[in-house]
Amino acid sequence: MYEDKTLICKDCGAEFVFTAGEQEFYAEKGFTNEPQRCKACRDARKSARNDANGGRREMFDAVCAECGKPCKVPFQPREDRPVYCSECFANRR
Repeated sequence: MYEDKTLICKDCGAEFVFTAGEQEFYAEKGFTNEPQRCKACRDARKSARNDANGGRREMFDAVCAECGKPCKVPFQPREDRPVYCSECFANRR
């Protein structure tokens, strides 16, 4: 069904192969755009993002909506959505 495609990296201009397996994976995930960067350039961008914030995610203080304990979460909490500590979040699954 899918065939390997040769694409051009928009950062370095190198050719890279978008394999049939990768295309199938993209289709399963509902992705509609083809990759625009080769693996080396994708890895470099990811590394640069990690270096920009010290390799760590920014964590935000919150209060668990279920047990009331203070906790830290990797996203900015909003007033209209409940936030759960790790333990309560795991129990809800």
